[in-house]
Amino acid sequence: MNHSLLERYALDVLELRQYTLHPHKRDVLIDLFDREFLETQDAVGMPVLGQFRDLDDANRFVWLRGFSTMQTRHDALAAFYGGAVWQTHRNVANATMIDSDNVLLLRPAWAGAHFPVDLRGRADKRESTIPRGFVDLTIFYLKQPASADLLAFCRQEMAQVLGEGGAIQQGWYVNETSENTFTRLPVRTGECVLVGLALFEDVRAYETFGASMAWQQKIAPQLAAYLLKTAESHRLAPTARSALHA
Repeated sequence: MNHSLLERYALDVLELRQYTLHPHKRDVLIDLFDREFLETQDAVGMPVLGQFRDLDDANRFVWLRGFSTMQTRHDALAAFYGGAVWQTHRNVANATMIDSDNVLLLRPAWAGAHFPVDLRGRADKRESTIPRGFVDLTIFYLKQPASADLLAFCRQEMAQVLGEGGAIQQGWYVNETSENTFTRLPVRTGECVLVGLALFEDVRAYETFGASMAWQQKIAPQLAAYLLKTAESHRLAPTARSALHA
């Protein structure tokens, strides 16, 4: 049976990391990241699930990594950032970054809401071809922690409209409220969010969905009552070695 990575390892904690980079440095970081920072993070128990170029911001790099628990998160972070690979390459990596503190600590919004990712779909180090797939990442800023009513609406209506609109896979997350015990790496606090990831075959498929107006007509009016402010959306393209792709 072909199990996804998340089914096999039960990654119930997720970091959504958005880096603001110096101009013209994104490909420098991606080349280093795809070469040195994938298998080495997998090895200590925090697999990298996907890494992306933001199509609307040439200086933004977005990536996701998972952990089984908050305790294993602490242990894995300590092992990696105290290890030889990071010590060897950190100066080059850090030199590309203006800000690396835009980090949301998340958990699946319900049992089975995680995005299905299998590391066996990750290309090897010799690959430079960008894989198929386009990811719509949306952060919904909520007035209060996601209620059972909102999650039921998300699981049923929101997911259904996306699926009927061409989304191949989806993942849904809310805040992980446990204390960040690895303070060397800050995370955002004091916010209530619902985060959606939707994978489409390509940008054209996503644009076709947008043009249908299904979301605006069927979802947006009901969703508005839960929102504190306008949702934040990112159009993401996977890097050559992203495990999350079409």
